[in-house]
Amino acid sequence: MYVVTVDLQVKPEYVANFQEAMLVNARSALLKEPGCRRFDVTVDENDAGHFFLFEAYDDEAAFQKHTETDHFATVNATIDPWVVEKTLRMFRKVG
Repeated sequence: MYVVTVDLQVKPEYVANFQEAMLVNARSALLKEPGCRRFDVTVDENDAGHFFLFEAYDDEAAFQKHTETDHFATVNATIDPWVVEKTLRMFRKVG
């Protein structure tokens, strides 16, 4: 299993739009990508602009395929000006 986490801080005026766009991306990944096993969009209870994504793929190749999809490109282009900070981390399951 290959896990990707993304920690994002979104400009306050774009929080609702960001959430909507990211949920479309998550649903599309789960429906259209056989290698995507999980795609959670979460928000900090104390900061409506702080989002955390938890994504799980069969392997790194499945994640790379995700980054080549139309829905990924569309969402990234849309949300890019709304994001103040973004930290991406990758993990591999042990054992």
